[in-house]
This record gives sequence, structure tokens and C-alpha cells, in this order.
Amino acid sequence: MTDKTGQAAGPRAYEAVLASIEAELRAGTLRIGDRLPGERTLSETHGISRASVRDAIRILDVMGLVRTAVGSGPNSGAVLISNPAAGLSSTLRLHVASRHLPVDDIVQARILLETWAATAATERAIDEPSLARARELLSLMDDPGLDREAFHDLDAQFHVLLSTLAGNAVVSAMMESLRLSIMGYVRDSVTTDEQWSPVVQTLRAQHHGILDALSARDGTLAAQLLREHIEWFFAETGH
Repeated sequence: MTDKTGQAAGPRAYEAVLASIEAELRAGTLRIGDRLPGERTLSETHGISRASVRDAIRILDVMGLVRTAVGSGPNSGAVLISNPAAGLSSTLRLHVASRHLPVDDIVQARILLETWAATAATERAIDEPSLARARELLSLMDDPGLDREAFHDLDAQFHVLLSTLAGNAVVSAMMESLRLSIMGYVRDSVTTDEQWSPVVQTLRAQHHGILDALSARDGTLAAQLLREHIEWFFAETGH
């Protein structure tokens, strides 16, 4: 099928651009930080309409593979980046919202990843600056004047940071995407200060226990405490 300009059109025409970029990334002819050719060049190269090229760029943007900026100059156009958690999290959020992926299953996946990461982290040299940052996050969460929204944001950062200690980029990206996919459910779980006060006190104590175990290089204990922490919160809040 072609459009009025004679170029390939249709709902799948953009796949030519995606396949070409994947091939060039594999071959090393395109690298992170490179700028993609303009719409006209891509359109002519692949024999598709500029509308299909724009579709491809939008998809790459959602997937966390390009950063786009309008206008002209050195900062304009589509630049290749790598933010895998962005694409994974947006997809997971929609599927969780559709109820095709139950929250319980997402929680179990979190437990699997976080407990593995805790054990693996203690089998290698743990990055001390990361541990220091984790302690800083806990200090911020210990502030009694901190509101629930800010606490949840810091809590997400803390868990994602712990997952990076294992040194596995795929696990880190998956962990971040899982956290982001259920963030709305976590925020909606406790809606009043009366409910939140006892919950947050327990969460703070659990966080410190987990970090103490990791600092002591006790991966088994850290994994056990993480499992109890995650399961306790979702049981306590009705999930």
C-alpha cells in the first residue's frame, strides 16, 4: 500500500525505520548519543511517508530509545539514548491498569528481583557511595514532617538503588519499571494520616534493618527482610 506520494504507507510502515535502527545499533554504526537523520532523509531512505517516520520516532521515544527536541540547531531532532525502564514501566502500567497483569503478580516479581539482588550484592564488592546514598535516603524518610507523596518517592529511589548494588543492568531496569508500574496503587493504599502514621513507623524500621543487613554483607538476612517488608506492606494495606 502506498500513499499519494507513492511512498509506503499503512499501520506497519514505520517498522522499516525501527528495524533499520536496530540493525545499525547491532552493527555499531549507530551509538548512544548519535543523532538520527531528519524526517525527509529517513522517509526517502526507507520509501515511507514522513508521517510513518514520525510514528517510528514517537514509538522510539516511548520505548526510551530517543530524546526529541523541536526547532533547529545542535540540540534539535532525535538523539539516541538508552532508558529501558521508561519503556518497560509505561507498558507495565497500562497492563496493570487493564487488570491483565494482577498487582499480586507484580509484587511477587518484585520480591523475586529484590531478594536476588540483595543476595548477589553481598557476593561482590558493594559500592560504598551507593550505600552512603541509601543511608541519606533513609535519613530523609525519617523526617517526621515528610508528607506521604515525598515518602513514596524516596522509598522508590531506595528500593531501586538497592537493586543496583547487584551490578546487573537488566535487573536494575526491570526493578525500576516494576516500582513505577505500581506506584499509583502504593500511593492510593493509605489515604489518611491516621492510617499512615503506624504504617510509616514500621516501614522506617524495616528499611533500616534491610540496609543494616546489606552493610554487614548478610545477603540471606537482607533478602528475608526485603520479602517480609514487601509482603507486610501489601497485606497491611489490603492488597
